[in-house]
Amino acid sequence: MWAAYIRSLAEDSFTLAQISDLSCALYYLSTFWYGYAAEPPGSEAPACPQAQPLPPTSHGPLLQTLDALFHSEMYRLRAYESLGGAVRIPTETQDEELPPSEDPQHWSVFGRLHAYLEDRFPLIYLNLTVAKVNSYALVFHWQGSDISLKPILLTAHQDVVPVEPETASHWVHPPYSGFFDGKYIWGRGSCDDKSGLIASMTAIETLLDNGFKPERSIVLAFGIDEERGGVYGATAIRDYLLKKYGENAFSILVDEGGGYSDMFGTMFATPAIAEKGKLDVRIEVATPGGHSSIPPAHTSIGILSRLITELEANPHSSTLKREGTYYQQLQCLAEHGPSLPPALGETIKDSRKSDKALSRLGEMLDRIFPTYKPSTGTTQAVDIVRGGVKSNALPERAYAIINHRIADYSSVTEVQARFASIVSPLARSFNLSFKAFENESFLDDNQQPMSSGQLALTDAYGSGLNPAPITPTDRSGPWQLLSGTILFAFATNQRTEIKHGQVAVAPGLSLGNTDTRYYWNLTQHIFRYGHLGASDRCNGAHTINEAVKAEGYLEMIRFFTLFILNADKTDLLE
Repeated sequence: MWAAYIRSLAEDSFTLAQISDLSCALYYLSTFWYGYAAEPPGSEAPACPQAQPLPPTSHGPLLQTLDALFHSEMYRLRAYESLGGAVRIPTETQDEELPPSEDPQHWSVFGRLHAYLEDRFPLIYLNLTVAKVNSYALVFHWQGSDISLKPILLTAHQDVVPVEPETASHWVHPPYSGFFDGKYIWGRGSCDDKSGLIASMTAIETLLDNGFKPERSIVLAFGIDEERGGVYGATAIRDYLLKKYGENAFSILVDEGGGYSDMFGTMFATPAIAEKGKLDVRIEVATPGGHSSIPPAHTSIGILSRLITELEANPHSSTLKREGTYYQQLQCLAEHGPSLPPALGETIKDSRKSDKALSRLGEMLDRIFPTYKPSTGTTQAVDIVRGGVKSNALPERAYAIINHRIADYSSVTEVQARFASIVSPLARSFNLSFKAFENESFLDDNQQPMSSGQLALTDAYGSGLNPAPITPTDRSGPWQLLSGTILFAFATNQRTEIKHGQVAVAPGLSLGNTDTRYYWNLTQHIFRYGHLGASDRCNGAHTINEAVKAEGYLEMIRFFTLFILNADKTDLLE
């Protein structure tokens, strides 16, 4: 289908290899997650400006020492084992958990991880202030010499998704082995997110060991249940940091998120500056019970099935907006991807001023790129269905949970109103009373009490979340600092497998959510970026054979080190 469509274009045609490259590239940019260089006088301003590589010149001698250290085999092996040791501690969290105070046995494994961290990073525990929040969330404070400077905040999470017991035998190495095979470090959490946590701690331990004393304070914050929404960890960290430091007290925040990937002849790094929102809708039908030998025309399960069918027949529309982060990603591909198919590149550029080209661009991407719609609109997915208790008993209740990932231009209220408008007519047709999110404005004027049962819509877990505020990038000091650090890290990387000439930084959109959902009041400058390559993940995360390439993990340590040094003495941060 893609090839047939592309061959129909009047302009230069794509090759099948380019189609594959394009699909992978846009998927990576949209799933994870843009910079300044001066343009010649009189030229058109670039659509995707790039920062200059930013070396920590104020710490030149220290940087030379650290570079030699990073090349050391002894240092590398110790760094790899630091991550391996953390992976061996199975800090799993399930969707349903009691808080630490009510289920100390479950959460005690986090105490084992804390003991390991204290043993592995003695200088951190000796020189930094350590606070345990809600029993197991960790906050480290490294006091700088200049209290007028806003601290930087580095965040990660200690927990991992569970390993399905029946899949354990399918792993190349046991899921909690932390085994280093000479290329990869294996195990649950090696990619998500113990690599980020251990890399940042290793960077600070290394700086301490080499006599670095910061001018700007540094704060580390590690949650305990990010994989289930951060309900106990990130919320407690937020409250602690707000009380101790206040609102907008941090100059910049870097959390897990985007990485980098080789696309169209350029290495694109994609820190996420935005996150989609989220809403889980519980739709519940209640009808009278009874014996199945005398059934009504429609049981609660039958009615629920009809409602689900109607919802899936009315998906949310997708809109390619010039002000959207996804559109900015496309501009960066067109401006910095030399092997991007010409037809697509020209359409992207023409769409800046032409509404006709913008519409055509959307049609092109919709046909060749499966994740175009998730990146430019709200999605809905029916994930859970429950109903009935016995084959000869009419089900008195049936419900479904529909997950929504809300477009960056929409809102929870807008999704709720649209949902209610789709199912309300069916409630009338089945003679059901109707309640929607405890909001009478969602009910039509003809709504009357019914007698055959009830249809109720609620926020399933009380966790509805609007899209995150978009982190500024236009002439933004924090963005320049982060981008410049990324570019310098690439220019000086110590990898044997990745040596790439052209590098660009592009803003990204996260389709999922991180602990940063709770940190919006701590700073306007939130970036979700882990400096890990797409090819550094053996099999991705949340699945079997999770493993991180050791060279990629070492570059994470180098990135955090360079970032801390650049942030220490700079006019780009408050």
